[in-house]
Amino acid sequence: MSTAPAIEAIDLVKQFGENRAVDGVSFTVPPGSVLGLLGPNGAGKTTTVRMMTTLSEPTSGTARVAGYDVRDEPDMVRRNMGLTGQVATVDELLTGRENIRMIGGLYGIRRKDLARLEDELLQQFAIADAADRPVRSYSGGMRRRLDLAVSLIASPPVLFLDEPTTGLDPRSRSDLWDMLRHLVAQGTTLLLTTQYLEEADQLADDIVVIDHGRIIAQGTPLQLKEQAGNSSLVVTVSRATDLPAARELLARTGAEVHVDVGARKLTAAADGIADMTRVAGWLQESAIEVDDIGLSRPSLDDVFLSLTGHRAEQQAEVAGA
Repeated sequence: MSTAPAIEAIDLVKQFGENRAVDGVSFTVPPGSVLGLLGPNGAGKTTTVRMMTTLSEPTSGTARVAGYDVRDEPDMVRRNMGLTGQVATVDELLTGRENIRMIGGLYGIRRKDLARLEDELLQQFAIADAADRPVRSYSGGMRRRLDLAVSLIASPPVLFLDEPTTGLDPRSRSDLWDMLRHLVAQGTTLLLTTQYLEEADQLADDIVVIDHGRIIAQGTPLQLKEQAGNSSLVVTVSRATDLPAARELLARTGAEVHVDVGARKLTAAADGIADMTRVAGWLQESAIEVDDIGLSRPSLDDVFLSLTGHRAEQQAEVAGA
């Protein structure tokens, strides 16, 4: 496998009048890996993808896809990438098989090869049983799977996915994640834009957090979580009357203790399993019954909170307002 980046953004800038939607974005994606481009609505994710896929010309800077420059070699970029946008773009009047056949014909794939390819894609994306039904009868998850199948018809080495699971139910989202993992295992490089923190955590090898057109953090999911601070020890006592005594015990660790009376829950920063073991022993010695005790690792949502002062969903609400 080549060691050259499969995707490169090089000081990308996009200006719309007085508004700088993307402001000097740079990153690289190694072959066969997944980069999560994470941020709320309006952060500049889709604009970045549009520049990298030749749909919009950068105001300044450039990008390379599979080694080809988006400014100088746009045709070669398009030959070496697939794109799945936020909304499925398949033709609802055609069947799933006809959609694949139509796009394959546009790529110039020979009829014999296309017949084999369409059967493989329909099986791979679990829509073979509905292959000859009009797409308008498909569920949202089935349409997204067909959209992804169509984008892979020419076996591109690089695939851009712009919020691919928006609007899907949890089961369909999980199924699509499994399919994407399979593609990466076969060597496909993915750039995934999302505002779902769990999605980035599940799929991405590296994450770039973008807000107001600028990169505000990047690293592996673990590295970003470590920026958000230590793990938290969470204890749920069986009786609300034990909360004051349990609070005193947790305070022995030297950490500030947060008490949620309604949930009978206490939370304090912890260094790891050693703190949890000590506190569990103290609770047992004091005959304080607990419903649950455990460590809560920082989440990507905590990363957003530490970087921006807002939870990710709050950022999205503000941006979408």
